[in-house]
Order: sequence, then C-alpha cells, then structure tokens
Amino acid sequence: MTLRSATRQIFRKLPIGQHLATASRNNLERRVIAAGPAVIPGEPDLAVMPPEWRSPSLSEPRMLYLDLLKKSLTFMTYAPNFLDLASANGIRLVAPSGTELNARVEGRDFPFLADTMVGLKRLENLQLCVESILAENIPGDLIECGVWRGGASIFLRGLLKAHGVVNRSIGVADSFRGMPSPNPRMYPADERLNWQPLTYLAVSLEQVQANFKRYGLLDEQVRFLKGWFCDSLPTMSGRQWSLIRLDGDLYQSTMEGLTHLYPNLSPHGYIIIDDYYGISACRQAVDDYRKAQGISDELVRIDWTGVYWRRDRPAEI
Repeated sequence: MTLRSATRQIFRKLPIGQHLATASRNNLERRVIAAGPAVIPGEPDLAVMPPEWRSPSLSEPRMLYLDLLKKSLTFMTYAPNFLDLASANGIRLVAPSGTELNARVEGRDFPFLADTMVGLKRLENLQLCVESILAENIPGDLIECGVWRGGASIFLRGLLKAHGVVNRSIGVADSFRGMPSPNPRMYPADERLNWQPLTYLAVSLEQVQANFKRYGLLDEQVRFLKGWFCDSLPTMSGRQWSLIRLDGDLYQSTMEGLTHLYPNLSPHGYIIIDDYYGISACRQAVDDYRKAQGISDELVRIDWTGVYWRRDRPAEI
C-alpha cells in the first residue's frame, strides 16, 4: 500500500480528532478541520508559543542536545519555515500557520516525516519525569508500550545518554505490525476501534531500529519487545520499572499494560497514559484498573489527552 492510499484510509476511518488538511493549488490557503477534543482555538503567534517547545536558556550542552532532539523527533527543527502535513493527496511541506504549529506542539496532527506524533508537550513531560526519577534515585528501568516510529522511546534513550546513565534500560514494546483487531466480545469498549487495516500505524521493528540508529542511540541499553502485549509483556514480569508509558489506544492494550507492568512500578515511579482524554476506551480501562486496585493517586493532566500519576505519592498540600 502506498503512503498516499494509507493516508486516505486514515482520514476516512479514524473516529477520533480527525485532522483534515486541504490546500489550494499554490498551497497558500490551509485549514484544519477538527472534531471532538481536537479543536484548536485561535492561531497563536510564534513569538508567544508555549515555552516548553521554544528553546530555554540552554546554558549547557546537555540542554542544547535535548532541546534539539525534541524538535528533530517532531520535525519542528525548521519551524516556522516548514512543517510536514499529511493530506489525502500525500505529504505537503508548507509554511505553517500558528494553528498548525500549535497542533504539532500538542500532538494533534498526523505527521509524515516526524518520528513521533505525541507532540512537544508530551516529550517535555517525559523529560520532567525522567529527570525527577534520576534526581530522586527512583529505581527501575523505563518502558514504552505502543511506539509507532519509536520517537518517544528514542527520546527516553537520549535522556539517559545526556545524563550519563548506564545502569538503566529502555523497553520498546510494540507489535511492529500495527494495531490489533478489536475483540468486542471480551472488550466491548473496543468495538468501534478497528484500526488494524491502517498501514500508516504499522512500522516494522527494522524501521524503528533504523530510527534509533539515525540518532546514534541504538545500543545495549535498548531492549525491543516484539509481539502483542498479551504475549510480550508477561516476559517482563520480574523487572522493576521507574517509568511506564502506555500508548496502546485500545481498552485491551491499555489494560494489558497496566496488568503486567504496574505491579512492578517502584514507589513514586511514574505511569503515563497517552490517550486518557482522547480515547474513551483507554480512559475506561484506566478507570476500571484504578478502581479494582484501589488506586487513589492523583491523576495529573499533561495536555488535551495525556495524563500521568505517581505511585503511592502523597498529595501535595
């Protein structure tokens, strides 16, 4: 299947926050049509864009590297001059509007060239979590479940590299062949979430490994877990985690990640749910698990869709 036909499928079938980009023949007119939670108000000027994606003071090489890595993974190195936008006719490189830049910052669009679609805000959250883990010496490795092209996992490895950490590893868990077919008999919340035919979401293990290599971050501290979560995650039952990032979308995938990984999350460790507010099935799985396990730790909102909480963390007064 070609990229163009895959894109057409995405725009036709995705039931959440559909992002349609249309252009005039000279690409001077652009508009974003969004549904549900993907409505983006206003068109902020680039000069007043959120500071979490603009360069901070960057007084040391480590901060310069991490800032550049975030922008490279989201294909925002060239903003505001160029941005890769998906459309029904394939890829377009355009001078983006403020709304289009904001969509990339917030992870609301479907990029063609970027290595992640989570946006800069959720990458910034990853950085804050990892640096908290290191500062507080919370034990355990880090894992992402549902990685697409590997961008967020690449950023996790870059964070460990930048901080000189050699005693923690990154788990990269994915089917590497797209989304599973829903099983509505066992998981009724997934009934309408049949994204398995969307080849845009299917990125091979070899391609993800090549993406790690392009950034110079493919090494022995990265462990790839290929397969459906029900098969791959139980093999990690004896490992301790300081950070778990779940991006499986479906009720089934989210529940499997929680069931197999959360029991071994260290006290004060972080668990991040990418699609809590964006996909109702994902939110239901999280709520069901928290209720069943008596988890009352505060849910902290990251952006329009993502949340995290810290295990057994007393509420701050």
